[in-house]
Amino acid sequence: MAQEQLPDVVERFMRFVQIDSQSDPQNEAQTPSTPSQHKMAAYLGDELRSLGVRDVQVTEHAYVLGTVPASAGAEGLPALGLCSHIDTSFDAPASGVRPHVVHYEGGNLVAGVEDGREVSTSPEQVPDLNQFVGQDIVCSDGSTLLSADDKAGLAEICSLLARLQGDPTLPHPTLKIAFVPDEEIGHGASLLDLDEFGASWCYTVDGEALGEFNYETFTASEATVTIKGVMVHPGSAKGVMVNAITVASEFEQMVPAAERPEHTEGREGFYHPIDIRGTAGSVRLTYIVRDFDSKLFAAREETLRKIAAFLNDRYGEGTVQVSIREEYRNMAERFQGLDFLVDNALEAHREVGIEPKVVAVRGGTDGSQLTFRGLPCPNIATGGYNAHSVREFIPVPSMEKTVDLLQHLVAKFARPQA
Repeated sequence: MAQEQLPDVVERFMRFVQIDSQSDPQNEAQTPSTPSQHKMAAYLGDELRSLGVRDVQVTEHAYVLGTVPASAGAEGLPALGLCSHIDTSFDAPASGVRPHVVHYEGGNLVAGVEDGREVSTSPEQVPDLNQFVGQDIVCSDGSTLLSADDKAGLAEICSLLARLQGDPTLPHPTLKIAFVPDEEIGHGASLLDLDEFGASWCYTVDGEALGEFNYETFTASEATVTIKGVMVHPGSAKGVMVNAITVASEFEQMVPAAERPEHTEGREGFYHPIDIRGTAGSVRLTYIVRDFDSKLFAAREETLRKIAAFLNDRYGEGTVQVSIREEYRNMAERFQGLDFLVDNALEAHREVGIEPKVVAVRGGTDGSQLTFRGLPCPNIATGGYNAHSVREFIPVPSMEKTVDLLQHLVAKFARPQA
């Protein structure tokens, strides 16, 4: 597929992914966590202005905000928000993305060759590949993320706005646009001023396979386990030394082994160790804790505290300390009385020929926090697969269909909601 033949949404996407904007969990106290996100935000600000979006702002924290006035007859209705995030994951290389289009003819989908080895995805790994035979699929070259999470969402929203600009008769309420930083490190659009933003409801465009729709997420926290050892010369250590590395190993072995991401699926929660650093004198372990059920989630956090108490009984009070920071909560807890947000999305799917699948997403979105802050915000899929991996890919027809879906979705809010 030649560059000039790319559909509008894919052309935008190919441009967006070539702008670095990876977030950095080691700099989460600063927003954005990386300078590159400022560059991405400035670029998106210009993109929105070119699409006729009004009141475009690019803030000092790399938030990109704008307003699309309502179509004729919908001016007095509540505004609807659309949100995607500008950062890409830190779980794989994400700098210097080189996207290309593969015409998929079955078998392994080969993104590229890295160090002499094919970087590919098999139908056994992603059974949905069998649906894409004969389609064009966008991949990276196999050395980096593609960054469809979430630059596909950015491109799909922008392509919707291009349609609305090109045909003023398409119905929609006032649209409030928010492109936000640092979603991948749990920022959760926390600096978005909801009163100033002005939307009554919102949808994130940050899901995965086409047709999946999410209004339930994990409840999530980050647990930091700090272990203080007692150091003496190893030649005279008997009965005195407490090796922090040994204690850290004991702690990790006491965390339920079957309840890790690699052994769980569906509605099963997990403990996930994501970082360990230190010496025999001091070690810090970091876990992320996830569950859908609030009681089970609380029990998981308590399990970590009980392990610490057990080890403190063995090695002395203060040897192990557990600090827990809440990241986001299951948005489903706040959707009572808001059935129309779900119904409108499901109907919009069906209107464009997609049979929707409601999925409890094993992760979180900016909508998780926004919902709890008072802006109900379910999640629309982008069409991407293998997020956070150099094997990430997205079919071209899925991106086009998502734009169709968004067009039908916003039209539903051009009339009063029950």
